[in-house]
Amino acid sequence: MKTRTGGFEIGFRRGWSEWQKNLDGLLSWAKENDLGVVDVGGDADLLAPQIVQAGLRVGSADLKSWRALLSPDPAKRKEAVAENGPYIAACAKHGVHNFFAVMLPEEPELPRSENFGFMVDGLKDLAPILEKHDSFLVIEGWPGPGALACTPEGYGALFEAVPSNSMAVNFDPSHLIRMGIDPIRFLHDFAPRVKHVHGKDTELLDENLYRYGHEQPPTFGQPRGFGNMSWRYTIPGHGCFRWTHGFDLLQEAGYKGAVCIELEDENFNTGEAGEKQGLLAGARFLESA
Repeated sequence: MKTRTGGFEIGFRRGWSEWQKNLDGLLSWAKENDLGVVDVGGDADLLAPQIVQAGLRVGSADLKSWRALLSPDPAKRKEAVAENGPYIAACAKHGVHNFFAVMLPEEPELPRSENFGFMVDGLKDLAPILEKHDSFLVIEGWPGPGALACTPEGYGALFEAVPSNSMAVNFDPSHLIRMGIDPIRFLHDFAPRVKHVHGKDTELLDENLYRYGHEQPPTFGQPRGFGNMSWRYTIPGHGCFRWTHGFDLLQEAGYKGAVCIELEDENFNTGEAGEKQGLLAGARFLESA
């Protein structure tokens, strides 16, 4: 499957449920349904040969030791870089060039400016390794505890402080939407840095926003799965992102990568049948976008 706009390959991120742990079965199901790209975790050096042999490719592989790269301890940062060097080299031999991470500090209680400095030091040491293997650190903007590169401010400051082309964006509009950041404007600013895309969307729950706001927890209301009181993650097409417009901007910027569905949707994370239905429904929507 490919998107109508841009012709980007469609795939998915390998999940945590039991049926997805069987890699042979997962790859067979993907091939049967014309999904040619799989995102995997930090064991891509071991899994990539099997994925490639099955006729698919790896869209992104999790970097090892994310938080240690942002450690206040210089020795820990160097150890993290040393651990990732052979891993990146091994993955690159099998065509894996996108390495996924979230910039979560090891000690989020420290001042953000201090953690930003630790992040810069760690990534400056990692960048030459990525450059050597024509690879990229694709940073996702999940706004987890103390996350440093998830807003335009954070991404912009990082790219200025570490001016290597190996520093890149894993574009996931769902996180921007939940934070109130316009994902289309984000692409206008950062599309040339995008090296991987997650197919995930966010539905804004306007009635809940009115009833509960976003500053106080509810007294009686129950939060939605994969979300909060006023928003929830969805498959592509069930949220509010303008995918065709986004693909237009990515195409104009020369994007050549894939769009991989990260399935986090309470309507479909209900077991094997529901997850397969959600992945295929999201893929079919992206194919028409």
